[in-house]
Amino acid sequence: MRIGFIGAGKMALALARGFAEKMKPNAILASSPASDEVFLKEFRSHGFDTYHSNEFVARNVDTVILATKPSILPTIFKELHDTIQPNQLLISIAAGIPIKMIQESLSMGDTLKVIRVMPNTPSLVNEGVSIYSLNHQCDLKDQKIIEEMFSCVGSIYKIDETLIDAATGISGCGPGYMYLVIEAMGDAGVKQGLPRDLAYKLAAQTMIGSGKMVLQTGQHPAVLKDSVCSAGGSTIAGISALEK
Repeated sequence: MRIGFIGAGKMALALARGFAEKMKPNAILASSPASDEVFLKEFRSHGFDTYHSNEFVARNVDTVILATKPSILPTIFKELHDTIQPNQLLISIAAGIPIKMIQESLSMGDTLKVIRVMPNTPSLVNEGVSIYSLNHQCDLKDQKIIEEMFSCVGSIYKIDETLIDAATGISGCGPGYMYLVIEAMGDAGVKQGLPRDLAYKLAAQTMIGSGKMVLQTGQHPAVLKDSVCSAGGSTIAGISALEK
């Protein structure tokens, strides 16, 4: 299988690096304008082939990944209008662009296999979470392909497309919320005399460990919270303050 990225930004590179763990680097192509040469150079440093022609990349791969900003997609659709074929798999990681719009923009109707995926930024360190929906033209083989690909950069979950925006509010925006919590916990540690770098490390690792506890135990967060709240202890005092 050959994969082609239309767009060569940070997320595209993170995905390409993850995919390369299970496939040869020369099976991964990327295209972007000459003005994005700095990004293409980074792609080439990992052994991936790069081009300035979106049409060329789309013509020479089995799976096309739209990895550009949503505002650029109308131009991309015009370029690829006569290039994308029904036997190819089209994956979009562009936020807010529904599958139906992609099908209509390429004038291929129900003949095009489309999968909409929303990865998040922790994919850059292979700790991301991606959510995806596929249209009726995709089969179990396509589902297996997408799950194998994106599991290289974290976890992936299939959901109905009507829920993607809601899920994005958690997984897509969530890292920003978590950084705010880490910063707040770190600042509190600094106020109590801890070195700032140590305070942030303690806060970040605590968040990682707590997340793993939820995932691996399967227990409700409230149960886990209660398990660390001793009567009259410091944890319950802190939670009481947070709940005010």
